[in-house]
Amino acid sequence: MMNVHEIPKDKLPITILTGFLGSGKTTLLNYILTEKHGYRIAVIENEFGEVDVDSDLVLASDEEIYQMQNGCICCFVDVRNDLIDVMKKLLAQKDKFDHIIVETSGLADPTPVATAFFADRSVADEVNLDAIVTLVDAKHIDQHLYDPVLDGRDNQAVDQIVAADRIIVNKVDLANETGLAKLEGDLRGLNQTAEILRSEFGVVDLDNILNVNGFQPSYVKERAEILQIDMTAESDHEHHHHHHHGHLHDETVSSISLTFEQPFVLDKLHAVLTAYLDEKGPAIFRTKGILSMAGDDRFYVLQAVHQLFDLRPDHPWQDDQRRSKIVFIGRDLDRDEIERKLSSCLVD
Repeated sequence: MMNVHEIPKDKLPITILTGFLGSGKTTLLNYILTEKHGYRIAVIENEFGEVDVDSDLVLASDEEIYQMQNGCICCFVDVRNDLIDVMKKLLAQKDKFDHIIVETSGLADPTPVATAFFADRSVADEVNLDAIVTLVDAKHIDQHLYDPVLDGRDNQAVDQIVAADRIIVNKVDLANETGLAKLEGDLRGLNQTAEILRSEFGVVDLDNILNVNGFQPSYVKERAEILQIDMTAESDHEHHHHHHHGHLHDETVSSISLTFEQPFVLDKLHAVLTAYLDEKGPAIFRTKGILSMAGDDRFYVLQAVHQLFDLRPDHPWQDDQRRSKIVFIGRDLDRDEIERKLSSCLVD
């Protein structure tokens, strides 16, 4: 788990709670809101519905819940703008809350939701995207992951898993151990770094899903160590072939990890990342890393969702840890191209 001192000070942590239809998000949310954990939590819920925007952004004073029902938060720019407006209202009274949970609709891709928090600087400077938590229905998820009607590239169930910092396999009481082991192997094929938890009725140790600091550099390192991922080498899992029910499931989802001993030139790196993510960003779900910059004794935190990225200094390096590690998760990743572009930004 993260140490308390590693969590950004004076920033309001945000958890994005996602999962396919029927995975148990509301059950988990109710559990969080009724447990004695000491957090004061505000909730933003997004569901489908043809209702006026102004009448739906209503704060339920007893539960501190905002409901957004004027469209899917991941599909409509106007709804994401509404999300930012709600966030600004909450930030105006941030002393009342310790944590914000955004519950997406069951058909939402969580990455545009995460992107919204990077897009507005006044919000980005006040909040910390703590984690994307994805629930998976242990009994029914196969029919969504391997739906023969979909081509894989438009599969929200897959997108939700790929984007996750924590994956909760829910309803384990409805599955046997053999099925669970197979499912967890498939989940690991889609997402190499997320911790996988099991639950019944959404009951989990809340320390494993709140204040995990999933977008911070030490978390990337921690996940790599726990999962024994070699961040310097290409893993056998970087190309995933899933044959189920006669269906080839989106083999383009992969993860690329790179390590650099030499420091980067900040301006060059910023320009290269901007150009590369502008071009390839729609296919890149997440980018995150710990980066060393020439002439600066602090490590830099890189966190990105699709095209939008944030690169900023953090704490000073420890002398024995100064090396850059960066992870890309997405589709159709070209390792040689990425490594070549990043290497061009290193100090000669």
